[in-house]
Order: sequence, then C-alpha cells, then structure tokens
Amino acid sequence: MAAYTTIDDAGSFFNILLYTGTGSSNVLTGVGFQSDLIWTATRNEVQIHPVNSSVSGISNYLRSNANDTLETSSSETITAQSSDGYTVGTENRFNKSSNTFVSWNWKAGTTSGITTDGNTDITPSAYSFSAAAGISILQYTGNATPDQKVAHGLGTAPEMIIIKKTDGTANWAVYHQKMDSTAPEDYYQQLDANSARANNNSFWNDTAPDSVNFTLGDSGDTNGSSNVMIAYCFAPKQGYSKLGGYIGNGNADGTFVYTGFRPAFLLMKRADSTGNWTIWDSKRAGYNSVNDEIYANTTAAEGTGNVYLNFLSNGFKWLEADGMVNASGGEYIYMAFAQSPFVNSEGVANNAR
Repeated sequence: MAAYTTIDDAGSFFNILLYTGTGSSNVLTGVGFQSDLIWTATRNEVQIHPVNSSVSGISNYLRSNANDTLETSSSETITAQSSDGYTVGTENRFNKSSNTFVSWNWKAGTTSGITTDGNTDITPSAYSFSAAAGISILQYTGNATPDQKVAHGLGTAPEMIIIKKTDGTANWAVYHQKMDSTAPEDYYQQLDANSARANNNSFWNDTAPDSVNFTLGDSGDTNGSSNVMIAYCFAPKQGYSKLGGYIGNGNADGTFVYTGFRPAFLLMKRADSTGNWTIWDSKRAGYNSVNDEIYANTTAAEGTGNVYLNFLSNGFKWLEADGMVNASGGEYIYMAFAQSPFVNSEGVANNAR
C-alpha cells in the first residue's frame, strides 16, 4: 500500500466551483471554505482568466494570460465572501449572463507569524499561508538587488513559485523544481506565454529554495526596484498535492504519471519546448476520458476533444502522443491537487473514477 496522507479531505483546502452567470449579484456556495486564492475561467467564450487573492484584496485581480497590472478599479468582481463561497457582481469576466464559469479555489489562512532566519532579506508585507496544505501567497516589495532571500512560511522548500509584478507591466515568472533535471533553479518560464524554459540567473539567482526562503536575482519580473510583487508558492503534501515532472513516450498508449492520489486539478506545461499552460479538472467533464482543456496563457474558450487523458486513483495517464503533453523524450512539468488520496490516514484505499 502507498504511504498514508495527512490530508484525508482534500476539499478542506482545494475545491472547484462550476456556475452559470446571471449578470446581476450572484451568491455562489459549495466551495466549503473561504478562499484565499480564486482563479476563474469563462468556459464558453473567449475571455481573460482572472486571478484574485485575499492578499491583493479579493476584489482585485491579475490576468493569468497577460502581463498587465493588478486590476483594482472594478467594484463588481468578487464583492463578498463567506465560509462556503463568495458573491460575484456584474463584471462579465466573472458573471456574464448565461455564460458558464469554472473557478479553482485554495485556502491558506495564516496571516501573521511568518518564519524568518538570519538569511532572510525580505519579509513579506502581507501574506496568507498554510504549512499544512503547502501554499503561501506573499506580497513583497522588490529592491533590484541580486541574492535576495524572501521568507515563504511553508516550513519546507516550495517546489513551484509563480510571481507577478502588480504595479507595472511584467510577465509572470515561474520556478518549478522539475524545470530542468540538473539545475532547475537556473531556469524560468512565463505563465502568460507558451515559450520554452530559459536560463537566466536574474530570476532565481541560480539558487534553489530552502525551508525558510526562496531567492531572487535582480530581474524586474521578480524583484523590480520598489515594485509591489505577488508570489504564489506551493510545496507538495503527500496524498494531496504534487509538483512533478515526466518524460513523454510519444505513444498513443501514453505516459502514466504517479501522484499518489486521484487528481481533481492538473496544470501542466512542456518545459523543453513551446506549448500552452493547460488545465484539466475533475468537475467540468466529471468522467474519463478528460478532454476539456483550458489554456492559462490565452483567452481561448474551453476546448474539447483535443487532448485526452484519464484521471486514475493514483495519478493520470495520457491517451495520445500529442506533442503538447506526450512527445517522445519531451520534458514536462505539472502541478496537481487531489480529489482524494490513494490511501487515506486510516489505510483505506481510494477507488478509480
């Protein structure tokens, strides 16, 4: 049997909400907690993909598909929150009448007492983190100085970090511990672009994160002088989340990727070549085979029938040789969150979909 998890109920920290827009104030329930990170996509038409967080102010948003600044002018986005959901106003990107939407929701929750050490150079000015769930959302001010260490609060090294300048134009910067097999800290990718990994020490200072801090170079995309930055940091939790990588086999009987849980959410990207940042989840289709992808880096509507995979009790499996997900020898990175663990803390095994 697989080792036990510390999180039996993945829905306590991550959940997916499907809803239909009304064009007027719309109270949404069923999340199961008050969200600290909400990522929304319109399913049925071309639209931007807003990213809201409690740290930036829950009504404010960035666009995962664009390099522009934090949107703070709208009062009709997310207008209220509850212990089981939130209310959306009249903004089309959140609630256009008759449009269909998906939102991916994460809970963090700790907003004081972040751990620093003698190496910490930057203590975030605002944050919400959960060491138990392996997520931290951090706001800090850059200083354009190399080798700057930022406290993240997770108690273990984050394996994926996504950073965006909020008060100026800049691409999203992504670190992933499987970006490269030898020195992933030397590389970055951009969430708002389909480009391959690039080697540049100004992003992470060629320094891997540790249990207290992650390290920045002097890039304006991660550490601009006097710029306000937002960072989303993720660390793996057995049976709940995984920040992994795999090599494609170029075969219609595609690669199987072990996660240790039945996935509810999968974000992946080819690292060594171009390709979209693509999201699948367990609710929009609700059954195997999953083929309803959303591209985080574009405004495209939800696609169906392009790329197929199965969510299994202990991972996911590709069903084709498409170069975006399974080219022979292709190097891929992913972030996955669980619907349920393969084996829970009582030793009970999960069922397949």
